[in-house]
Amino acid sequence: MLLSLPYWLFQILRHGKYRSGFAARMGEVPARLIASESTPRTRRVIWVHAVSVGEVLAVSGLVEEMRRSFPRHRVLVTTTTDTGQELARKRFGEENVFYFPLDFAFAIRPYLRALQPELVVLAETEFWPNFLHLAHASGARIAVVNARISDRSWPSYRRFRWALRRMLVHVDLFLAQTPEDSARLQSIGAEAGRVQVTGNLKFDVNRPSPPPIVESLRRSLAEEGAGPVLVCGSTVEGEEPVLLKAFENVRVAHPRAVMILAPRHPERFDEVAILLQQLGMPSRRRSRWAGEALAGGVLLVDSIGELAALYALADVAFVGGSLVPRGGHNIIEPAQHGVAIVTGNHTENFRDIVSLFQSRDAVRIVGLAELPLTLMQVLADDTERRALGRRAEETMRSQTGATARTLAGLKTLLAEDRDPVPASAHAAHSD
Repeated sequence: MLLSLPYWLFQILRHGKYRSGFAARMGEVPARLIASESTPRTRRVIWVHAVSVGEVLAVSGLVEEMRRSFPRHRVLVTTTTDTGQELARKRFGEENVFYFPLDFAFAIRPYLRALQPELVVLAETEFWPNFLHLAHASGARIAVVNARISDRSWPSYRRFRWALRRMLVHVDLFLAQTPEDSARLQSIGAEAGRVQVTGNLKFDVNRPSPPPIVESLRRSLAEEGAGPVLVCGSTVEGEEPVLLKAFENVRVAHPRAVMILAPRHPERFDEVAILLQQLGMPSRRRSRWAGEALAGGVLLVDSIGELAALYALADVAFVGGSLVPRGGHNIIEPAQHGVAIVTGNHTENFRDIVSLFQSRDAVRIVGLAELPLTLMQVLADDTERRALGRRAEETMRSQTGATARTLAGLKTLLAEDRDPVPASAHAAHSD
């Protein structure tokens, strides 16, 4: 903690990261979570941890199914990032969401004493050594759902497998996305009998209810005869200049084209707005848009949680984090809307999803040099563009069912007729 303190201070001061919920991260349990003598806790607790927006979206359907399947339990959700926290509170209710504590015993123990979770569900690969040890010692069962080990993380996991083995022994069940993820988990210490392949929860994410901005934009674009629409989502540093240059080429053939540009990280909204001004690109910020014409320009999405629904407006969707070596982002969201998808060739974090879509000719993968020409070709051929989007939607639907399989696995860890562990026992174990 001391060695990394300068980094955390820099993040807090420059970007405001980790400032929100600081007391909660340090072990101060929010009052809304604590049972008192006057209002004792009568329901058992399931604690679900989803790091950020992507994980929150992935577990949304699972959380709803757990609430229906385990009515005697209260399902609580934690996140690490502020954007994940905001989305989780909208999805699950503020009273059921809080920040994940830092991985120190003094921060974790107060939560285990107050909540006494019967089951802890970790999304993907959140292996925090103190948390795993203390949660296991408290009597909670622990499951890792949607488990995966990306190509980028794999070398590090292999290098530190000697340490990981000591942590993974505390996990009761691993529900992996693919057979390859299952094999990788076992190679770093997960017991074979505790690993199952249940598929990717992200294929089961329900199409979000569109916020009002979607219909407002749809109506405005139609009235002014704007289009085609290019939605560029989850873009990262180094991608916007390339995309905007490509958009200039698109405007030569389609003068009334519109780009909806959604940077991945909120702290970059102002930076991208300045870039648009420097390039002389006509633009509006979503937070200030009041129906003004957008034809031939860019709408900068400086909001959280709306991108998935905004893909519905796209003729072509570009999914970012992929033109530069950042591992890519989820292409399932535009596929839900039957939209033609283009992504870069750095998609290591979603290798299996992208490979599946590629095998079914349901995505276009490009490098920096190919991007402008590919966008022009896809926009020029209406028939092939619609077919590309249709194949993407069909591919996504063919992979559903992970939520039901994951829920079945979790049911093996929960005995509905088991009495809750007494608080004194939890406290004793935690200590």
